[in-house]
This record gives sequence, structure tokens and C-alpha cells, in this order.
Amino acid sequence: MEAQSRWPVWGLDACLTVTHQWMLAEAEEVVRAVVAGVDLACSRFRSDSELMRLGPVMADGVTVSATFRHLMERALFAARLTAGDVDPTLGADLDALGYRQGIASVPVPIHHPGVPAVPPAHLTENRPAAPRVPGWTRIRLDGSTLTVPADLRLDLGATAKAVAADLAAAQVHARLGCGVLVSLGGDLATAGSGPFVAGQPGAWQVLVQDLPADPGERIALEPGFALATSSTQKRRWKHAGTDVHHILDPRFGLPADPVWRSVTVAARTCLEANAYSTAAIVRGSAALDWFRSAGIPGRFVDQRGRTMSTGGWPDERRRVQAGASRG
Repeated sequence: MEAQSRWPVWGLDACLTVTHQWMLAEAEEVVRAVVAGVDLACSRFRSDSELMRLGPVMADGVTVSATFRHLMERALFAARLTAGDVDPTLGADLDALGYRQGIASVPVPIHHPGVPAVPPAHLTENRPAAPRVPGWTRIRLDGSTLTVPADLRLDLGATAKAVAADLAAAQVHARLGCGVLVSLGGDLATAGSGPFVAGQPGAWQVLVQDLPADPGERIALEPGFALATSSTQKRRWKHAGTDVHHILDPRFGLPADPVWRSVTVAARTCLEANAYSTAAIVRGSAALDWFRSAGIPGRFVDQRGRTMSTGGWPDERRRVQAGASRG
């Protein structure tokens, strides 16, 4: 019999589901430990994190922990996968926009479909004439030695939550052998078998919906696959009197134009799903053709609440699997 637990993490909801009820308590311990380890390694919002302690001297090259190295490797993989649309060197830009506090302290106002979010005019008008040199290409990771130029500041928030979901699901399954689904604020990873239906393991039933006012859709997610949703409606705050959001266009270090309310992607790993969904927000309307040509299973919700899908999402399960395995 399935069992589930929920608790707050990083100001978001963590949700754990296991296929065997008696394993829930131990599974939760595993997930909490993984999340705590990731937070201690790369949080921008605590002074004792490895990122904040080593940040001032990274230009000289620093030796990082195995956890930080893994997070950095996955962040650089996401940058390569998305041609730089996901860039781990936007920390200074986020600080300049006022995103200096933890996720829980950033207001999340309710925006309703049919009321388009307007790009911050005072920001877009002041965009540089030419895109910047991609920061991620200037990072050097040689074994456990990390070198980051002094003019760059890391922010691994775009990928660390997804990596945490992947790690947590894998570790629960490795330790306990049960099927598991881990969701960390919209980043969802699975491992092992799915829930049992009529005595046979089946697919995970997942509701895809960003905010309560948004259109929802329930899908069947095959075991071993992951989902991630990126949103321009959450983690919003006021900057110079204008609403801004946390997904930045790395070319300019400014919030991406909010063409999409949210984008959800299915992939083999939560990291890949998150990288694609974040990059889709950055690319705006051009993301549809990209996803269609690459066969990426995605669900787009525009500012009027209309939905569009690519890559066989969600009703052709075999095509979703085939598309999700690409990358």
C-alpha cells in the first residue's frame, strides 16, 4: 500500500510517496538528509554554506566537496544541454534585482489567466545592445578544483533542487528497494517500480498544475521518469516598483519575457526536465519549435491560460518515453 508525507522545504512543498507504507519513515529520513546536504553545499541564503564560504576566493581555485562538485557538474551539464539558456553564474544579477533572501521570504502573488504579465519596461529598455559572454563557459572544474572568475557569482538554484530530487529518489530506492516518487516544489523524480494497480506495478498518477487558477491536467508518469515545471508566476517580487520573476535570460542578466505562465517537461532525469523547462521560459515563443524538432515532451501554458503540447505529451505514453530519453 502506498504512503505519503509532506513537509516544507526551501519555502516550498516537499512530497514523498513510497510503494510500501512501512518504509515511509526511513525514506523520509533519506530525503531530508539529501536536501540538507544540498542546502549546506550551495545555498546563497545561509552564510555557512560551502558556496558562501568559498565564493570570495573561487577566483584563485578552491577545493570543493564531493557534493558541491556533483552539483557543479550537473549545472554545467544543464548549461551545455540548453546552449547556455540555463547558466549557473547569475548570482550577482539576482542580487542586483533584489533576490537576496530565501525563497520563503519572496512574495508569491496570485495572477489569474487572462491577465498577461507585462515585461518590466524599465528593465527591457535598458538591455545591453549585445549579449554578454556566457559566464558558464568561463568556469573551470578540474577534478575537485573549481575556479570561477572574480566578476562572476554562482547561483545553482536553477538546477540544485532538481538534482536533489534525483539524488533523493535514487538513494531511497537503493537503500529500501521500494518504488519512490520525490517532489520538491515542482521538481519530481521517481525510482524503482510504480504504485501497484490490481496487483501489478503501474504508472504514477500526477496532477500537472502550477497555480490553483491555472488549467490542470492529470497524467500517467512511467516509473523511472521525471517531471519539472518552471513558472514565471512564482518567486515574484517588486524591483523598482515593478513585478519581476526569478528566471533570468543569461544574455542580459534580466528576467526573461513572461511569454509562458509555466512550462512542464518530462525527461529521464529531473535535472534534464528542469533544464529544458527553464530554457523554454528563457526562449519564449521560440521554444515551441525547438521542443517539436527535438521531440521534447512539454506542456506550455501561455498568459491567457491556453495550453500547448509537444513531443507526444501526454497521451501517447511510448512517444513520451522516447522523446524524454533524448538529450
